[in-house]
Amino acid sequence: MSIAVVTGAASGMGLSVAENLLADGWDVVGIDRVEATIESSGRTVTTRCVDVTDRSVLHDALGEAAEEFDSTIGLLANVAGIYPPTTLSTFTEDTYRKIFDVNVLGILNVAAEAVPLMHRDSTIVNFASVDAFTVSPGQLLYGASKAAVVMLTKSLALELAVRGIRVNAIAPGWVNTPGNRTTGRMEAAAHSIPVGRVADPAEIARWVSILASPEASFMTGETVVLSGGDVLR
Repeated sequence: MSIAVVTGAASGMGLSVAENLLADGWDVVGIDRVEATIESSGRTVTTRCVDVTDRSVLHDALGEAAEEFDSTIGLLANVAGIYPPTTLSTFTEDTYRKIFDVNVLGILNVAAEAVPLMHRDSTIVNFASVDAFTVSPGQLLYGASKAAVVMLTKSLALELAVRGIRVNAIAPGWVNTPGNRTTGRMEAAAHSIPVGRVADPAEIARWVSILASPEASFMTGETVVLSGGDVLR
C-alpha cells in the first residue's frame, strides 16, 4: 500500500484520521506544527513538524517521506485547520491571514507538493465544514475559509482528473474533539441535531477511507456533509 499523508495529525480530527488509516494498513506520514506520537493497531508513527503554510519545507518533507518508504502518495488528507471566532467588529487583518493561510493556502501548498509524488488512482480528501453551507454565529472568517475549501475541491477535481487523481471533501458538523469541547457549546448543540448527538471522531475519519476506496472511484469534486441531519440541503 502506498503512503497516506495526513495534515493536522497531532490532535483532533487529524489524529483520528491518522489512527484509522494506520489500522487500515496505510504507511502514514503525519504532518503537524507540533510533534506527537500516533498509535493504532500496534503501529506507531511520529508526526513530522511542518507548517502547511511553508511550501518549501513541505517540498522537502514529502520528498523525504517518499524516499523513506520508497513509494508514491496514494492518499492526501488535508485536515489541518484553525477556527478562532471572528465577527465584523472583532476580525483583524492578522486573524484573516492566519485563518486563510492555514485553511486555504495550506491545502493548496500540500496538494501542490503532493501531486507530483502521486500516481493514477490517488485521492485527495479535503476537510471543509458545515459552516461552508450554513452560517455559524461568530465564525465569519472560518465559514468563509471553509466555503473556499469546497470550491477548491471542485476546481482541483477538474484540474487533476486528467492525471487520474480524484479530489473530494468532507464537511463535518459537531464532532466530539478536544477543540469543540472547549467551546462549552457542544452539549447544547447535540440537542438541536436530528440524530440527537454529536459525531464521534472515528465516524468522520472513516469517510476518508471510504472516499479513497475503489467503491468511490467514480466520485470526484463532491463534498460529503456529515452533520447528523443538522444541515439538510
